[in-house]
Amino acid sequence: MKKIVLIVLLFCAIGITPTGLFAQEEVADEALRVPFVDLTIREPDDNREVALSLQLLLLLAIITISPSIIILLTSFLRIAVVFDFIRRALSLQQVPPNQVLMGIALFMTMFIMWPTFTDIYENSFRPFADGEMSIEEMYEGAEAPLRRFMFTQMDGNHKDIQLFMKLADKPKPATAADVPTYVLIPAYVLHELTVAFKIGILLFLPFIVIDMVVASTLMSMGMIMLPPVMISMPFKLILFVLVDGWSLLTQQLVMSFQ
Repeated sequence: MKKIVLIVLLFCAIGITPTGLFAQEEVADEALRVPFVDLTIREPDDNREVALSLQLLLLLAIITISPSIIILLTSFLRIAVVFDFIRRALSLQQVPPNQVLMGIALFMTMFIMWPTFTDIYENSFRPFADGEMSIEEMYEGAEAPLRRFMFTQMDGNHKDIQLFMKLADKPKPATAADVPTYVLIPAYVLHELTVAFKIGILLFLPFIVIDMVVASTLMSMGMIMLPPVMISMPFKLILFVLVDGWSLLTQQLVMSFQ
C-alpha cells in the first residue's frame, strides 16, 4: 500500500511541477522582455530632407562644442587667465580650488555678456522659435552680436586680424563686415591672451617685491635652509586682504571690457 501511495505522489509531482515552473518562466520572460527598436535607413525623397538632416547634424555639433564657444568667444578667457595669475602671484597652489575660480569666472562672464546674450535672444532665438525666421537667419542674428562684442574688445588694435588675414591670403578688408568670422575668432583669442598676460604682469610686480625683500632678509640673517615662500606668503595675503584685493580685481576686470 505504501508503495502505491509513493508511486501516485511521484506521478503527481512529475505531472504538476514542470507546468508550474514553465508558467513562472513565461511570466519572467514577459517581465524581462526588452522592446525592439527598428532603425531603418532609406534614401531621401528630395534635397530638402538632405538639407534638414545636415542642419540637424550642424545643430548637434554646435551643442557639442558650446563649452569651447563660451570659453573662446566671450569674456571668460581673460577672466580665467587673470584669476590663475593672481593665485600664482600669491604663491597659492590649490586655494581657491579650480572649481571655485572657474565658477566665479563663469558668473562674471554672464554679468559682462548679459547685454550680448539678451540681444541674441531677442533678435535671433525668439523670432526663430516663433517661426518668424529661418535657421540661416537665426544663425546670422546670433553671429552679429558676438562679432560686435569681439570687435569692440579689440578697440582698434587690429594687428591680430591683419596677421590672420595675411595667413589666409585674404585682401585687406575695407570694413569690419569684410572680416570673415573664421578669421575674427582666432584674432580675438590672441588679443584676449595678450591682454590677460599684461594684467598678470601688473599683478605679479608688487608680490615679486615682497618675495625679494623676504629673500634678502633671510639671506642676511643666514637662514638659508628656510624657504622664502613660507615667510612671504603670509605677507602677500595680508597685503591682498588690506587692499580688498578681490573687489578691486573684479572691478578692474569688469571695467577692462568695453
